[in-house]
Amino acid sequence: MKNPLLLPLLTVLLGALPAAAQSTPRPGLVGNPPLVNTAKDWVVSGLVRDQGTRQPLPGVSVIIKGTNLGTSTDAQGRYSLMVPAAAKAVLLFNTIGYLPAVRAVGKLHTLDVALQAAHRQLNEVVVTGNAVQHKQEVAGSISSVLQGQATGVQIQGAASPGSASRVAIRGGIAHSVAKAKRAAPARDMVVADYESLAGSAYPSAPMPVLPGREEAGASDTYAKVKENAFSVVKNAPLSTFSLDVDNASYTNVRRFLNEGQLPPRDAVRVEEMLNYFRYEYAAPPATSPAPVRISTELAVCPWNPAHQLARIGIQAKKVETAKLPPANLVFLVDVSGSMEGPDRLPLVQAGLKLLVKQLRPQDHVALVAYAGSAGLVLPPTPGDQPQVILDAIERLQAGGSTAGGAGLRLAYSTAKQSFRKDGNNRVILATDGDFNVGESSDQAMEQLIVDQRESGIFLTVLGCGRGNLRDARMETLADKGNGNYAYLDNLDEAGRVLVAQFGGTLFTVAKDVKLQIEFNPARVANYRLVGYENRLLEAEDFNNDRKDAGELGAGHTVTALYEIVPVGSSQPLIDDLKYQPAKTTTATMQQFITNDVLTVKLRYKEPQGNTSKLLAQPLVGAPASIEKASPDFRFAAAVAQFGMLLRQSEQRGTATWVATEQLANGARGTDADGYRAELVRLVRLAEGLSGSGAVGKR
Repeated sequence: MKNPLLLPLLTVLLGALPAAAQSTPRPGLVGNPPLVNTAKDWVVSGLVRDQGTRQPLPGVSVIIKGTNLGTSTDAQGRYSLMVPAAAKAVLLFNTIGYLPAVRAVGKLHTLDVALQAAHRQLNEVVVTGNAVQHKQEVAGSISSVLQGQATGVQIQGAASPGSASRVAIRGGIAHSVAKAKRAAPARDMVVADYESLAGSAYPSAPMPVLPGREEAGASDTYAKVKENAFSVVKNAPLSTFSLDVDNASYTNVRRFLNEGQLPPRDAVRVEEMLNYFRYEYAAPPATSPAPVRISTELAVCPWNPAHQLARIGIQAKKVETAKLPPANLVFLVDVSGSMEGPDRLPLVQAGLKLLVKQLRPQDHVALVAYAGSAGLVLPPTPGDQPQVILDAIERLQAGGSTAGGAGLRLAYSTAKQSFRKDGNNRVILATDGDFNVGESSDQAMEQLIVDQRESGIFLTVLGCGRGNLRDARMETLADKGNGNYAYLDNLDEAGRVLVAQFGGTLFTVAKDVKLQIEFNPARVANYRLVGYENRLLEAEDFNNDRKDAGELGAGHTVTALYEIVPVGSSQPLIDDLKYQPAKTTTATMQQFITNDVLTVKLRYKEPQGNTSKLLAQPLVGAPASIEKASPDFRFAAAVAQFGMLLRQSEQRGTATWVATEQLANGARGTDADGYRAELVRLVRLAEGLSGSGAVGKR
C-alpha cells in the first residue's frame, strides 16, 4: 500500500467535528452551494482524473480556499460548484492517495484537473490518545475523507505529565496532517494543513475548540452474522438460499471508512457488498418468457489456491423507463426528532426530489409523514404536477417521537386508494429505523407488512443517518415487504438508487426467487457459500411456493460465490473416517462422473403470480487460473475478499489488503460509473485503519 494516511490522527480529527457542522447537500449540485448568489457568482465544473491512468476519480474534495464551501466529485469524477467572486477564487483538490492540487479559477467556467499519485516519503506526526508520536516513511499525502465544514479543529491531549499537546488544523475543512514538521512533543505544537504543500499558509491565529462528535456508529444496531462454514457434499449435497439484491451494507461500510473508522463486523454483509456492483452477465433473450438468466464461471480461489471459486450470476431482464408500467408510489417519510441533521431528513428530501424529476404523467405519488402521529401530507398526485409534489416534500420538518406503525398503516391505505392492477404499487419508507411509538417490536412490524404485501403493494426501505441506525430492523421490513433495502450515505447514492436504478429499485420482474445448488460428489468434497447467512433456506423450502424469498427488479444483477474444496485436494478439511469407507466404490462413483461441478436451480414467480417456475443450468469444466478469469469474476472475488478482511473472517486464508487492492484494481474494466475505482480507494483506507486497532466489535 502506498499511503497509510496517518489514519489514527484522522480518526481523532473526525471525532472532533459535530454533526451539526455538516452542511446539507442541495439538489442541482454535487455538494454544498455557497450561501450567496450575486452577479459575480458563477458555476465552475469539471472532471478530475488520475494523471497516470486518466481514469476519473470519484470522491475528490473540492474546496474554495479560505471558505467552508465545497463539494466532492461524483462517481464519474465530475464536480459542480457555485463560486463567489470567481475571478479571485482558488480551488483546492484533495483525495486519499494523491498529491493535493491548487488551481485558480480566473474566468473559467470549466476547470479539469489531473491529480498525481503520491509516492513521497514523509515524516508525520501522529496523535494517539495521550501522546504525540512521529511516524516515518509514510507514503503519500494525507487527505480528508470529509467534505467537512469546520474552520479549525484543535485536539487536546497530554503529551507528557503536566503538559498539553495541541494540533491545530486550519482551512476550509478539517484535514489530516501532510508534510508535518518533525519535532519532539511540544507544549503547544501547531501543524499546518495540506495547503502548506502549495506554499501558502493560513494565519496562525488561535482556532476555537470544536465540541466532540459521536463515533460514526456508536449506537447503531446490527443483526448478528454467523459466518457460513464448509459443508461436506456427501452429507449435504444441496445448498438453498433466497436471492438478495439489497446493497445497504456496502454504502454503510463506505460511510464508516470515509469517516475514519472500520465498520463493526456485523455491519459487513458480504453478499450486499457483492451486489452493489454491476456485472456484465448475459441478459435473458428477448424471445424468452423467463425474466432472468443464469450464468456460471469457475476459477482458482484467490485467497486459497488449493480451493476453487464458483461464481453464479443472475441477470434480470432490462426494461426501458418509458416502458415500465405506471407507478403508484407512496413516500412514507420519518420526520421524528431522530431524523434531524443533514444526513437524515434533508438528504431524504433531496433524494426524493431527484426521483420526482423522473416521474411520468401516468405515475402517481402521495406523501405520508409520521412522528408522534401519522398524517397525509400530499394525496395521490400525477407525475405531471412535479411542483406540487416538490413543494410537499419541501414542507417536511423533523421533530417528535416515532409512530412507525401508524405511518405504515396510513401509507398502505393510501396506496390502496390509487391501486393499479397493471402497475407498480409501492410504499417507499425513508427512516433511520428508530420506531418507538406504536408497534415497536420487529414481530409486530413484520406482521403488519406481511399482511399488506399479499395485496400487491411492495415496500422499499431507504435508510439514513448515523449513531441511531436500526439496520437489522430496516432490512427485515424490506424483506418481509417484497422489496429492497438501500442505505443513503450521500446525495450521489440517493441519485443512484432512485434515478439511475429507477426500474430496478421500484419495479419487480420476479418475486420469491430462490436458488438451490446441487454439488457433484465426484468433483466437490466440501463447499461454503460466501455470505447470504441471513438468507439460508431448508432444502424442502425450494419447492414450497408458500415460502417467501427475494425479489428481482428490472435490470438487477445478483452474484453468489461458493468456495469449493475439490475431490482429492492436498488440503482436505477433515480426515477420512475410521468406521466408514474412506472412498466411494468405483461402481458407485461411476454414476456421478460427469463434467459437471454443480447444477444451479432457480425458482421464481411472476410479480402477481402464486405458482413458481423452474430454471436450471450446470457449471461444467475445469477451473481457470485467477489471472485468466473474467474481469467480473476477479472483481467479485476481490469484493468478497475485502468483506472477509473487514470481518476478520476465519475463512480469509492468505488474503491481504495489498492483494485485494491489486486484484480489484486489475479488474476495474471500463468502470464507466467509477464505483470500482472507489472500492480500490476504500481498500487502501481500510488497510491504513486496520493498523490503528480501530476494528469495530459491536
